[in-house]
Amino acid sequence: MYSYFKRLCDIVFSGALLLILSPLLIPVILLLKFTAEGEVFYFQKRIGEHNDYFNIWKFATMLKDSAKMGTGTITLRDDPRVTPVGKYLRKSKINELPQIINVLKGDMSFVGPRPLDDKAFNAYPERIRNKVYLSKPGITGIGSIVFRDEERIISAADLPPREFYTKHIAPYKGALELWYLDNKSFLTDLKILFLTVWVVIFPESELMYRVFQDIPGKPEALNLEG
Repeated sequence: MYSYFKRLCDIVFSGALLLILSPLLIPVILLLKFTAEGEVFYFQKRIGEHNDYFNIWKFATMLKDSAKMGTGTITLRDDPRVTPVGKYLRKSKINELPQIINVLKGDMSFVGPRPLDDKAFNAYPERIRNKVYLSKPGITGIGSIVFRDEERIISAADLPPREFYTKHIAPYKGALELWYLDNKSFLTDLKILFLTVWVVIFPESELMYRVFQDIPGKPEALNLEG
């Protein structure tokens, strides 16, 4: 019942949102078309439900061959590969809005574990890789909320970005996504949607730990000072 109704809501609300947000999406499309390298959308292969691949939609925010430059698929704070327009789109999370098309198509849901590329997925311990996508991936989720400023966390680390991600971020993010699998419900999804908006407005907020008091605690290595 939950899965059926959730899919119905995804179809109805994704279709409605594409219409409602068109006054925002169309200017962004035009702006991207006539700035930087003229790229509007960025498509990347991600791992989805039952570990099957799909192409995720995003607004292009980085240089065309950025995955072959610098830190590869890991983005740092003030990453020079991010375009001026892209910096604003990433900070406001507007760059994620084209994923509404993925929701309409059925690749994703509004709420679920974030779909990852191969490198990030393989950083998960095996037990997490085997379970995390038993649920359809989402535009937002508990992992997205806790790691809403992942770039800043990685940039502040003493370890190389990929090593820090594998050692500290992936295990905790995986634990959060498994928590969602064990606790998913209409109420949980509504709370996550609310918290997603909340942390965009108040990025330093830790409200999620009060709303969901039983989620895994944050490891000390991920706490930022100042």
